[in-house]
Amino acid sequence: MLSKEEIVKSVPQKGFFGHPKGLFTLFFTEFWERFSYYGMRAILIFYMYYELHEGGLGLERGTANSIMAIYGSLVYMSGIIGGWLSDRVWGPRKTMFYGGILIMIGHFILALPLALTGLLISMVFIIIGTGLLKTNVSSIVGEIYAEKDSRRDSGFSIFYMGINMGAFLAPFIVGTVGETYSFHLGFGLAGIGMLIGLIIYIATQKKNLGLAGLQVPNPLNEAEKKKAILNFTIIILAIVVVLGGLYATGNLTMGVFSTIITTLGVLIPTAFFIIMYRSPKTTKDEKSRVLAYIPLFIAAVMFWAIQEQGATILATYADTRTNLNVGGFELKASWFQSLNPLFIILFAPVFAWIWVKLGNRQPSTPLKFSFALFFAGASFLVMMIPSKLSGGTELVSPLWLVLSFFLVVIGELLLSPVGLSATTKLAPQAFASQTMSLWFLTSAAAQAINAQLVRIYEAVTEIVYFGALGGLSIILGVIILLFTPIISKAMRGVK
Repeated sequence: MLSKEEIVKSVPQKGFFGHPKGLFTLFFTEFWERFSYYGMRAILIFYMYYELHEGGLGLERGTANSIMAIYGSLVYMSGIIGGWLSDRVWGPRKTMFYGGILIMIGHFILALPLALTGLLISMVFIIIGTGLLKTNVSSIVGEIYAEKDSRRDSGFSIFYMGINMGAFLAPFIVGTVGETYSFHLGFGLAGIGMLIGLIIYIATQKKNLGLAGLQVPNPLNEAEKKKAILNFTIIILAIVVVLGGLYATGNLTMGVFSTIITTLGVLIPTAFFIIMYRSPKTTKDEKSRVLAYIPLFIAAVMFWAIQEQGATILATYADTRTNLNVGGFELKASWFQSLNPLFIILFAPVFAWIWVKLGNRQPSTPLKFSFALFFAGASFLVMMIPSKLSGGTELVSPLWLVLSFFLVVIGELLLSPVGLSATTKLAPQAFASQTMSLWFLTSAAAQAINAQLVRIYEAVTEIVYFGALGGLSIILGVIILLFTPIISKAMRGVK
């Protein structure tokens, strides 16, 4: 197996804003993948609860929000499959490419007028495809840098900006077409976006990525292959039996299914931590880093539980509680989904510059996570104000949503690119891609929990809902702040 140094040497080390050329390939592949995903997501919630005569499916709004949360959870939960296949079977590059193909197929199925059946089938393709692609493209970004390369966090911030450039454009293009003309036409544009991403990857990956992502870190031997096939067969049969039994008895309701997903969202990452910590392939220092990663994981779950509601609770808030007529100009509810990536595009370079400028003097990873939770909490607390002023019924100014999205983005820039970078450094060598899957499980767990929270939103006042979640985030931020010295020490030299 090639060493990290040999892999890095095979990658052209300059050519993309002072970063390795491989960052260009990964930047634009993920740009178009995010264009396709966030374009679809910008209109999916409306497609589900708009009435049939409006081109939608006519689902109840609370049900649509719950489905969105479950969908988001399963998308990130499927990263387990992508991480395992990358580590044990195909390596990151092949796994990523196959994922892109599945995503493209899923979007094109959604573009067909197949109603609820088409939605469910497309979800399967997009869920599995995103799991294969998303964890591995980030892992390859980590591979093109040496361990102590000072450009590393800056490179992840630039990569993260590319993700958000695609996410920014998508609601204006896919959202406008979807809301104005046809939801299905919008979904078709999302599929074309993924196709463009695949073309760019195929055209540039050999020249720009060198050997990065080609190796299988922990390949299966023959005995392990047989065991893996048996285990996968048992898991699939178990899923079929459980879901089939629930369906046959009339118990396969949205409430039951969301409870199952929420339970899995908690149990799966717990099992991951136990397996990595107890593995004989994990060294003593790596075990300490795994323990240090646990509070960071919990903090990230809390953060994403708030951030991801931008596409559910705040999306429906934009559609039903916000005055979309500004100075005679009619806004589209889907356009608010561009606020998050817009602010990241504007401020990601600033944060990247700050981290490079500060160098070894920058705040520690746990401290950045703590600050991120403060901003996430504030983003929900400010939403109590328009709810109070409007009495919970009158339409409110769109500027409140702008402020909320702005605050959570500042937190996101403190947590997400830093978390990606920290994950690649804290990961046990034998579990490199799977640890990246664990990072994406923070969002899976958060959205699995959100599947329950969106029900509460329908049952309590907006002030109680936003106030409780915002306050909880700030309390957890204080706890992480107090334990920062202990967490930093357990990271064993990783800053």
